[in-house]
Amino acid sequence: MSRYRYGAYEDGPDPLAPPYDVRDALDAVGDSVLEGTRPEEALRDLLRRGLPGADGRRGLDDLLRQVRERRRELRDRGRLDGTLEQARALLDTAIGQERAELFPDPSDEARLRETELDTLPADTSQAIRRLSDYRWRSDAARATFERLKDLLRQDVLDAQFQGIKQAMQSQDPRAMERVKDMMAALNEMLEKDARGEHTQEDFDRFMERYGDMFPDRPGNLEELVDALARRAAAMDRLLASLSPEQQAELAGLMDQVMQDAGLAMEMSRLNDALRSRRPDLGWGTPERMNGEQPLGMGDATTALAELADLAELEAALAQDYPGARLDDIDEEAVRRALGRRAVDDLDALRRIEAELERQGYLQRKRGKLELTPKAVRRLGDTALRRVFAQLTAGRQGDHDQRDAGQAGELTGSSREWRFGDEQPLDVVRTVSNAIRRNAMDAGPLPAPAAGGLTAVPAADPSGGASGTPAAVPPARAGRPGRPGGVRLSVDDFEVQETERRSAAAVCLLVDLSYSMVLRGTWAAAKQTTLALHALVTSKFPQDAIQIIGFSNYARTLHPTEMAGLDWDMVQGTNLHHALMIAGRHLDRHPDFEPIVLVVTDGEPTAHLRPDGRSLFDYPPSPDTLVLTLAEVDKMTRRGAGMNFFMLADDRRLVSFVEEVARRNGGRVFAPDAERLGQYVVSDYLRVRRGRR
Repeated sequence: MSRYRYGAYEDGPDPLAPPYDVRDALDAVGDSVLEGTRPEEALRDLLRRGLPGADGRRGLDDLLRQVRERRRELRDRGRLDGTLEQARALLDTAIGQERAELFPDPSDEARLRETELDTLPADTSQAIRRLSDYRWRSDAARATFERLKDLLRQDVLDAQFQGIKQAMQSQDPRAMERVKDMMAALNEMLEKDARGEHTQEDFDRFMERYGDMFPDRPGNLEELVDALARRAAAMDRLLASLSPEQQAELAGLMDQVMQDAGLAMEMSRLNDALRSRRPDLGWGTPERMNGEQPLGMGDATTALAELADLAELEAALAQDYPGARLDDIDEEAVRRALGRRAVDDLDALRRIEAELERQGYLQRKRGKLELTPKAVRRLGDTALRRVFAQLTAGRQGDHDQRDAGQAGELTGSSREWRFGDEQPLDVVRTVSNAIRRNAMDAGPLPAPAAGGLTAVPAADPSGGASGTPAAVPPARAGRPGRPGGVRLSVDDFEVQETERRSAAAVCLLVDLSYSMVLRGTWAAAKQTTLALHALVTSKFPQDAIQIIGFSNYARTLHPTEMAGLDWDMVQGTNLHHALMIAGRHLDRHPDFEPIVLVVTDGEPTAHLRPDGRSLFDYPPSPDTLVLTLAEVDKMTRRGAGMNFFMLADDRRLVSFVEEVARRNGGRVFAPDAERLGQYVVSDYLRVRRGRR
């Protein structure tokens, strides 16, 4: 019998996980948009913060923080002069062993040898060059010096070709010959590519012969060139990071190693080709390392190459350059630096940006990101849900009742039920009719219908009747007044009378002046506008709503425009012009109930002149006040009550709106900015439920 073990799935994202709900991301973007942020900035902020929800992914800021922590760890790993330090130590050991062998010998030859050792240059590379032809008397010293040369050869080659160090640990002389052949073949392949003669077959043959020297297993010549160029640039930065004395000493060691190995010419050709192909890699840029542990040349080059990759990744994750996109981030670099989970987080961020556009919530016009009407409807619904969440359950104005009748407003009267009625059932009158009828019936109670059921009208989900009888269990048998209950008949049922709602013409006038931003009320005004528009279009589609923004001039606004609208950095609060536009909207709907709502934080300071131009004056000129109040009087004659929502307690504003209330009979509110939506929506519902 087979046995199975189960564990967490680790090969990428969970294949059984539900798809990410793009609407949550849209709501997160909408929060920023409704606070006054442009859509493109809001999306960028979302990608920086990460996706909302319990299953959300980390954002770019978290990935960027990890990259910076990794860079600090690498810098603290060690020092860059480890090869020089180790070479000096081995050289000193070899010289000490040779002196120990020479000291007992009284011959002049021994003294001459000691003199030669005493006059060696302080520069390690020059000392090694002088000793390359020295005939060692001590076998131990000779072995130490050979170990020094092997170390330098391995480190220098490993600094250029990661993976060659392992190949060079073999004492077989053919290993070095194979390295020479590889470099010659590589240079030949690069030259053919420069002439346009290189093919993928050439690269495949090269990798068949020398692929073990390239542990990253590149798939083509470009990948190989990229890896070699990054490592060569890191080696160049290593030299630039040392002191001038250390630079000269290490460069001399490298040159000595390449000369001894017969690779100097091939290495020079390769470095020239790599520089010309990738001049963007920051050749010669110094890098700071703060650790105490000395690093070999190969390990130091690897650390510097990784630091360079992390620097590029950090710049890509920061996304602070013109035209930055998530596609600029190298997924393979993320995988190398931060692991698979970070790649999954990046994929999720890329997917949400693409999905918002694919599903029709965002669109680009002339390179600028904009909200679509579909997205604005969603934002309006979100704003409306938040408004209703603030309303006290069951209070007047709460329009989110699930058991309310849909036929109209209650009149307080009732009538007998007729087939097809949708009005709510009048339970008290229905039961009273049954009691009176049973009291007048002196005979026995009628037998129940077949199956113990009595026919009654079926109530619809809203509390009214659907028009057809339905079978319901009867009350327990008994006469009136007894505990047994009351038996109902179809003739007993009555419904509450309602009056059909009239359509309304709604005008919402929103102040767009710069003072709204200064007082921090601009975002609340946008949220309120979208919430009211969502309420009217979804719950009262027969109503005609118009949004009017006003500053030095007034204009009609579409919800899509309102969502991404910026404030007007101009002087003037032209309520006079806004009321003129609102009046034309009401005149186009003469049979509709007029509703005018004004959101402002300042008194009128501008009006339209006869030539159509706006005139600003502060304090307000008498003409501004006279013309504005004249439009208020016209609203009064139309039967439109004007309700003001003041977002400031300015004395002049209070005086003005009190005068409007006296002339028009409207109401005045002074809500906090965060409760503006609650006030406006509640007041609209209160006025809307009134009957003409």
